[in-house]
Amino acid sequence: MATATTQTPRREAFGSRNVFILSAIGSAVGLGNIWRFPYVAYEGGGGAFLIPYLCALLTAGIPLLFFDYAIGHRFRGSAPLAFRRMHRAAEPLGWWQVLICVVIAVYYAVIIAWAGMYTWFSAQLTWGPGNENDFFFTDFLRSADVAEVGVSTDFVPQVGIPLVVVWLVVIGIMALGVKRGIGRANMILMPLLTVMFAILVVQSLFLPGAVDGLNAFFAPNWEALADPAVWASAYGHIFFSLSVAFGIMVTYSSYLKRKTDLTGSGLVVAFANSGFEILAGIGVFAALGFMAQAQGTDVAGVATSGIGLAFIAFPTIVSQAAGGSIIGVLFFGALVFAGVTSLISILEVIVAALQDKLGWGRIRTTLIVSIPLAVISMALFSTTTALSVLDTADAFVNAFGIMAVALVAVIVVAWFLHKLPALTEHLNRRSSFPVGRLWKILIGVLAPLVLGYLLITGLIEKISEPYGGYPSWFVGVFGWGMVIALVIIAFLLSALPWGGRSHAKDDPEYDDFLEEESYPADPETASVPVFTEKETRA
Repeated sequence: MATATTQTPRREAFGSRNVFILSAIGSAVGLGNIWRFPYVAYEGGGGAFLIPYLCALLTAGIPLLFFDYAIGHRFRGSAPLAFRRMHRAAEPLGWWQVLICVVIAVYYAVIIAWAGMYTWFSAQLTWGPGNENDFFFTDFLRSADVAEVGVSTDFVPQVGIPLVVVWLVVIGIMALGVKRGIGRANMILMPLLTVMFAILVVQSLFLPGAVDGLNAFFAPNWEALADPAVWASAYGHIFFSLSVAFGIMVTYSSYLKRKTDLTGSGLVVAFANSGFEILAGIGVFAALGFMAQAQGTDVAGVATSGIGLAFIAFPTIVSQAAGGSIIGVLFFGALVFAGVTSLISILEVIVAALQDKLGWGRIRTTLIVSIPLAVISMALFSTTTALSVLDTADAFVNAFGIMAVALVAVIVVAWFLHKLPALTEHLNRRSSFPVGRLWKILIGVLAPLVLGYLLITGLIEKISEPYGGYPSWFVGVFGWGMVIALVIIAFLLSALPWGGRSHAKDDPEYDDFLEEESYPADPETASVPVFTEKETRA
C-alpha cells in the first residue's frame, strides 16, 4: 500500500450531472457559435441549411460526442491516460489532443481580451462613427502590413494588459479545481451568458430592418442542397461546434460519477448547443438587417463572419442603433463569457494530462501549465503581428490538427483496436438512450469518410495557393511546421515514463471502478487496465 507521502492525488469529480452538463455546454458554446454559425448557415442556403445541419448533428456530432464520453468515462482519465488504458500504443492520440489544446489556448485568450476591451469601448463608442475598420486594425491592434509579416516585439499595451487580466482570471478558476473552480464558474457564467444573449436578441428584433435580416437568414435556397460543399460545411461546423476530438469531452466525462446517464447528458448538450446557435443567428442577422438598411444596401452587402463580424460589423451597428451601447455591451460581454467557459475547458485538457502523467497536485500543475502558456500568449499576441500569427495558427490547427486526430482516433479505435462493441456496452449500461449497430456504423464508417473528405479538401486548398497571402516561411513555421511538430512531440511525450505517483501507476479509484462494474483488467499488468478480447467480443 502506498504511504501518505507517495499516495496518488485523488481524482476530482463534478458535483453533479447538472454541473457537468453546464460545463460541457460551456465548452461547446464558444466564439464560433456566435460569430461563425450565422454566416455559415446564411451562405449554405439559409433555412434550407437546417437540413444538412440536422443531418450532420444526428449522424456525426452526437455519435462523436457519445464516442468521447464513452472513452473518458470508461477509462476514467485525461486524454493520454484514457487512450493508454485502452491500449498502450494509443497514448500518442491523447497527447496529440493535448498539444492541439496548447496551441488553441495561447491564441484563444487574446480574442477574449479583445472582446473585453470592446465591451468597455462599446459603453463609450470609443471608435467613433464610420471609423470601425480603421480603429480595429490601426488604432487598437496596430497591425503590421502583410508584406512586413514576421514576429514583432512591438508591444501593444491596450491588448497586452487585458490579456494579462484574462490569464489571471482563468488561472484562478483552474487552480480552484474541477468542482469549486470549473463547475462553479460554469454555473455562474452560463446562465448569465444565456440571459445576456436573450436580451440582445430581443433588442435586435426591434431594430428597423430586422425583418429583412431574418428573411435573409431563414429564406431557404433549396438549390444549395445539391452542392456537396454545403453538406461538407455543415459537417465541418458541427464537428468543431461540439468540442469533439479536442480531448475536452474525454476529460470532462472522466470526472462524472460512475452511474451517470451518458447518452442522455450528451443529447442535452448537443441540442442546447444547437439551440444557442440558432438563437445567435436570429440576433446577429436581425442586427445585420438594421445595418444594411442604415447603409442603404442589402444584407448580402454587410453579412460577414469571424473577426469581421465581431469587431467591425457589430461596432458599426452599435454606432448607428438607438441604444447601441447596450447592444455592444451585451454582445461583447457574451463573447467574453463564452470565451472564458471554452478556454477553461481547453486548459483543463492540459492540466489533467500532466496531473495524470506526473501525479502532481492541482495548484502546482495549474501554475506550471498556465504561466508558460500565458508568457507565450503575451509574446505572440500582444504585438503588432498578432493577427497574422493568430489567423495562420487557427486555420492550420483546425484543418490539420483537430480534423486529423479525429480521423486517426476513430480509425484506430474502430478498426485496429476493435473497441466499439465494448464502448457500446459501456454506454448502454447506464444510459437512457441506448446505442447499437447504427452508432457503430456512424463512428466506424461514416465518420472516417466525412473526416477524410474534409481533411483532403482542406489539404488541397492550402497547397494550391499560399495561405492568406503570407510569406512561405511564415506559413511554414506557424502553419505546416506547427501541425507536424504536434505529431512528433505527441510521440515523444508518450515515450516519457509515467511518474511514480501518476494515475497510471497507482489509481485505487480506477481499480474499484473495474471491480464494481465487473470489468476485467489487463492480464499482463494491473497498472494499465485495458479491455480483454472476451470483453471486446461481448
